[in-house]
Amino acid sequence: MRFHVALPGCMNVPAVTQPWEPSMVGADVIATAKVVDQLGFDGVMVPEHFLTATSHLELSGNHYFDASTAQGVLVGATERVTVSSMLTILPLHHPIELAKAIATLDWLSGGRAAVTFGVGWQLEEFDAFGVDFHTRGRLADESLQAMFELWHSDDPAFHGEFFSFDGIKFGPKPIQSPHPKITLGGDAPAVLRRAARFADAWAPWLTPMEQIPGCMDQIRSSPEFDGREFGLFYSMAVLNVGEEHVIKSEHQATRDLHREVEQCGVLREMGVTDTWIAPPALRDLNEYVDHLHWVAEEVIPQVG
Repeated sequence: MRFHVALPGCMNVPAVTQPWEPSMVGADVIATAKVVDQLGFDGVMVPEHFLTATSHLELSGNHYFDASTAQGVLVGATERVTVSSMLTILPLHHPIELAKAIATLDWLSGGRAAVTFGVGWQLEEFDAFGVDFHTRGRLADESLQAMFELWHSDDPAFHGEFFSFDGIKFGPKPIQSPHPKITLGGDAPAVLRRAARFADAWAPWLTPMEQIPGCMDQIRSSPEFDGREFGLFYSMAVLNVGEEHVIKSEHQATRDLHREVEQCGVLREMGVTDTWIAPPALRDLNEYVDHLHWVAEEVIPQVG
């Protein structure tokens, strides 16, 4: 099992953000990423939104990054850890621009880029971009096809409903072959179909835990699935958050070694390959860093 860290200070969502996080500055986020890197975690993750409708502000906050920019900063600050988004809103990017950003990140980092794509949920964000919210699934499918063509082909050519190009060259290609790891986030049937066709892993959000093995079987049995290695990202933290970031229950994270190891074992039996052990309520960033040490030095060695 691989262990990742959703970096603090990257969003301000009451359901998951601790009270001290809004006081963090960029240097604090970067310093935390360096600690994660030094402790041997497998990856760090950053979220993305471009804006928040005032009607969603109370539940969703308005402190988010452009994921590609944040990933670039974090790659430069670390040495070995994979730097991923969780998640990049695919339909709000042009596939040529995004393919270039991800390839640049992967090439300059020596192959440490990863990305989690989602189709988005906030209508107002799409309206502000002038993008039809109801076409976001088709946009996502076509964007992935176009990006694969740019990454994989020596003479990229693509003609679709939304995007078209030919007679071009694209370089540098990503270091990772055939491309950086792609995870698809979300729960709709269309996400499962898209994951079977394009992704290397799936990250559910609202799917009940007992339904996840069946969803993974559905992905792997799809006619478009080619038998490639396929992962599952799942964190126990998602059990506390409902649709549109509504808190469902009290924070379940603890510093109980037996319980955390047991929970990781449950996830592994469910087929989880990648996870994030969310911290319990903490007083400040120093306690958070101490929690990272505890996970790396006490929990992970027992999980194996």
